Amino acid sequence: MQLGLIGLGKMGGNMRDRLRAAGHEVIGYAQSDNTDVDSLESLVGALEAPRAIWVMIPAGDPTRETVQQLSGLLSPGDIVIDGGNSRFTDDEVHAKLLAEKQIGYIDCGVSGGVWGKDNGYGLMVGGSGEDVQKLMPIFDALRPEGPREEGFVHAGPVGAGHFSKMVHNGIEYGLMQAYAEGFELLSANENVHDVPGVLKAWTRGTVVRSWLLDLLVKALDEDPKLAAISGYVEDSGEGRWTVEEAINHRVPAPVISAALFARFVSRQDDSPAMKAVAALRNQFGGHAVKKAAE
Repeated sequence: MQLGLIGLGKMGGNMRDRLRAAGHEVIGYAQSDNTDVDSLESLVGALEAPRAIWVMIPAGDPTRETVQQLSGLLSPGDIVIDGGNSRFTDDEVHAKLLAEKQIGYIDCGVSGGVWGKDNGYGLMVGGSGEDVQKLMPIFDALRPEGPREEGFVHAGPVGAGHFSKMVHNGIEYGLMQAYAEGFELLSANENVHDVPGVLKAWTRGTVVRSWLLDLLVKALDEDPKLAAISGYVEDSGEGRWTVEEAINHRVPAPVISAALFARFVSRQDDSPAMKAVAALRNQFGGHAVKKAAE
């Protein structure tokens, strides 16, 4: 297939590489040196109709403004895919705007971080069945190898993809917090002489093994006491939205809620647990860390 890709950052650039390696033609646009074209107009002009354009830029105003611009540039039968971490409530607005021009819209939650280029990306998609089927060659190239249903889901209509990714990220908050608290508790016990070794021993055969645990072990291999990392941890929005939706649907979510509030604590006191969460976010997503004060 031919695909236009807007946003060539940590994930977008790797997605372009993975898709090209699978034989697809990808024309990328970004305000950086690695762009293939110099404007949205040039991107649209370089694609053959019916076009498919994947938007992979920060959620919020940047994505909203880009979708607005595309609505005036694209033609009936084209499709826009929002692969960023947009709030699911934005999807209905985008879909309605584009539908007025007979342009399709798909929301796609993407997980995999900086490792997705080699390992593949977990994809959670919302949109019409017809539009999703048109993009299946792209989704199949991006997802991990193996059964499609183990790395891809058509979760439902527009909004379902980003809602699913929001819950995924809320769960991620809770998992990281649990590992981080375990790391701090181990570090606090003077009889445990090899904390990184304990965590590494958990990576095979135990019920708490996971990719996140592997990444924490990797971070500790690089810095056994996480001395170079501040315990300050950002929250990028999805955790807050997950908690808000839990309240809206009257679903108890104490673990996710506590993990979100723990991130707020990190902005007041430096702690080993928050150092571990910061290290995990850097490992799986390439998220920036705040260096420890010298």
